[in-house]
Amino acid sequence: MSPRSASVNEELRRRSRERLLQAAVELVGEGGFEATTLSDIADRAGAARGLVSYYFPGKRQLVQSAVHRLMHRTLEEALERQPRTEDGRERLARAIDAVLGLARDRPVLMRQHMAGLMQAEGFVHCPEQQRLSELLSDTIARYGTQDVSTGYPMLRALLMGAVYAALVPGVPMSIRVLRAELFQRYQLDWELGVPPESEAVTGTTEQDLSRFFATEERPHRP
Repeated sequence: MSPRSASVNEELRRRSRERLLQAAVELVGEGGFEATTLSDIADRAGAARGLVSYYFPGKRQLVQSAVHRLMHRTLEEALERQPRTEDGRERLARAIDAVLGLARDRPVLMRQHMAGLMQAEGFVHCPEQQRLSELLSDTIARYGTQDVSTGYPMLRALLMGAVYAALVPGVPMSIRVLRAELFQRYQLDWELGVPPESEAVTGTTEQDLSRFFATEERPHRP
């Protein structure tokens, strides 16, 4: 039996990393950060425990990377949904609604994420966080902000503050009120994006996160 080629090994490693990211989001969303162990994540991903340490320095780095992946893919999906638009105000409204939607639909996961950001390590600089940063920077630039170097950090801070306010145990603010405040700040019409009243109330949150994590085999290029 001939040894696997370098490209095959690379693809297997990529898919393993994707499964670890997906497993981390699922388990922390189900039981919280403290109750989730690296062994739990490895088991859910069908990977060896040592593989987790190969890709990530520790649990917090893994979980933060996983949540940033979910955030940037959710944001990307919202920005590119049909009817697709290049209108900067509509795209900013979609971005705000996407982030607030994560706080509404995945409160345990997002609460753990916000708590992790307050630790000494702060932001984990990884490809997932970088892509999220690029999407938000592009969004605020298309909105018309002249100085993206200050506009992006402000948008990030306002979104983080809104998520925090929505998730404070015991005294959460409503998503609707937070949305109104952000829309007023950026002078966006309420009808832009996905207004709360336009969403069907199902009482359930989608559980299948596989579309955000590329665990399938990618087609080989000729």
